[in-house]
Amino acid sequence: MTTPNSTSEPRSGARESDKIDGAVLKISSVVVLGAIMSILDVTVVSVALTTFSQEFDATMAAVAWTMTAYTLALATVIPATGWAADRFGTKRLYITALILFVIGSVACAFAWDITSLIAFRVIQGLGGGMLMPLGMTIMTRAAGPDRVGRVMAVLGIPMLLGPIGGPILGGWLIDVASWHWIFLINLPVGLVALAAAVRLLPKDEPSPSQTFDVVGMLLLSPGLALFLFGVSSIPEVGTIASARVLVSAGLGLALILGFVFHSLSKDHPLIDLHLFENRQLTIAVTTTTMFIIAFMGAGLLFPSYFIQVRGESALAAGLLLAPQGIGAMVTMPIAGRLVDKIGSGKIVLTGLPLIALGLSTFTQLTADSSYLLLTGSLFVMGLGMGCTMMPLMTAALVTLENEMIARGSTLMNIVQQTAGSIGTATMSMVLTNQLLDRPDAGTAIASREEPAIAEQVPQPMLEQGFGAAADAFAGTFTVAFLIAAVTLVPAFFLPRRRSTPTTEDVQPAMMH
Repeated sequence: MTTPNSTSEPRSGARESDKIDGAVLKISSVVVLGAIMSILDVTVVSVALTTFSQEFDATMAAVAWTMTAYTLALATVIPATGWAADRFGTKRLYITALILFVIGSVACAFAWDITSLIAFRVIQGLGGGMLMPLGMTIMTRAAGPDRVGRVMAVLGIPMLLGPIGGPILGGWLIDVASWHWIFLINLPVGLVALAAAVRLLPKDEPSPSQTFDVVGMLLLSPGLALFLFGVSSIPEVGTIASARVLVSAGLGLALILGFVFHSLSKDHPLIDLHLFENRQLTIAVTTTTMFIIAFMGAGLLFPSYFIQVRGESALAAGLLLAPQGIGAMVTMPIAGRLVDKIGSGKIVLTGLPLIALGLSTFTQLTADSSYLLLTGSLFVMGLGMGCTMMPLMTAALVTLENEMIARGSTLMNIVQQTAGSIGTATMSMVLTNQLLDRPDAGTAIASREEPAIAEQVPQPMLEQGFGAAADAFAGTFTVAFLIAAVTLVPAFFLPRRRSTPTTEDVQPAMMH
């Protein structure tokens, strides 16, 4: 019987050795450099928002667009990445993305007002949006199906460093230099990554036969951008029942639905939705979506609690989050090796309970909760995260044939970006409503930024307000905890043995 692997070019490195060889490690180093820059720039700007507001004399609502514009640019460019990787080759496209990202970074450093900074963040996001899906494609192809788990663990490093290292790096650069350096730091790193990509990435073998799905691009990219714009607007307007939210998100969903019907009837769509006929990929996508909504949503709350309720600086808050990254760094390499041997199901079902356990502590927050307890809980969450994020990616991609990997990794990155935006918007809205129900909490939080308020309000009232604010955060963390707990349901159906491409897995997608 002829298997799919016998009729297509085998993936490099397949079954010859289960160890990660030097060639794959060199490729990994290039990909990790690019991914670190892209993901760090999602979070590094978060600590500079107040600085931007003062520097450019802009409102916080306007300044927030420096983050939102970057996110929307990521979502817009990701759909075309799979096709472009097949058409032009991953190496050429990766180098192009690096150049675009570095140009955008340098331009941001020389922005003269808030409008120019937002525009340059879009350029930066267009380059950054291609780096992660391309990196996943390059590494998966280089490693082969028997080592996907381990290379995904390597690629998980920047996913950890982004939310943890971003606030620390941003706070430190602003303290010792100026806000310009949170962007200029990408220039030397980007040049090193560019030189390494030219020298170390494997030669391209593009497939020019497929035509570009123009209609799909015109439906999906604006659809994603409009939907995420609507969702991202929820914290600012304070309610879902706003014309800005409903019209934007509704129109975006309509375009996305149009893309679904278009994709299912086209031979070579922008994103091949026939991939969902692969049961394992579908389960992995469902689990990933729920996990990221809970995890990324909670991730937004941690620094806010430390800064707004406990009065810590941005740098101190970033350092308090470090145990989460340390925990993930402990388990991620181990999980990567085990996934390749026993499948992703058992690993994820170990990680999710650890995440829920860590989150449970934050559902009981007070204004003076023990830092030892909180950092210990973050460490436990990190242990769980190391067993969850990249094993889910591996579960989705390991059963795909070589020619489907670019499309599969693009699909997973769209899922990540969308779920992350939904998670942060949901938790922001819940927290905002919790705080609105406790007016004294808002007064206490405002006193952190305005010393005059602290002088006018009696200390007992401030302490009561901080207690109320902690209750608001606890209530919001409870929502994240419940979502994380429910994520165990789809995770239960993940494979609990080693997975490789089979005729059953790949044939539906190949037929289309």
